[in-house]
Amino acid sequence: MGMGVCLGAIAQCPFGAAPTPLTFLPISMVMGKGGPMGSIIDCIPFMNIIPFGVCMSIANPVTAALTAAAFGVLTPGPCLPVPAGTWLPAKPTVLSKVGPLISSDTMLICAYGGVIKINMPAQFTVMI
Repeated sequence: MGMGVCLGAIAQCPFGAAPTPLTFLPISMVMGKGGPMGSIIDCIPFMNIIPFGVCMSIANPVTAALTAAAFGVLTPGPCLPVPAGTWLPAKPTVLSKVGPLISSDTMLICAYGGVIKINMPAQFTVMI
């Protein structure tokens, strides 16, 4: 069981330079202590997931181009999260209007090779 993830949760990508807060709109119709709870469909870049600063993944086309221009020296490019699907719930036990809610042990796969994980769920009272 993990903690329910709500508005203001902090996520991190291993290829990103900095953690970033998550934003959830109240479309799941479930409210937690900190605000709207996130569901598995809340994975839209720049709306739900803010970029993680710069991206160090060579699979990112901008990073690859900058690295090639620097003669092979890894040069991070801007992070543009590209989710390869929805959040992967560990145990989809709590359903909302739009699908299972995400918990602190869910993850999101980025098309550039990163695995976005929840660092802090923004509330510590609702376990799902």
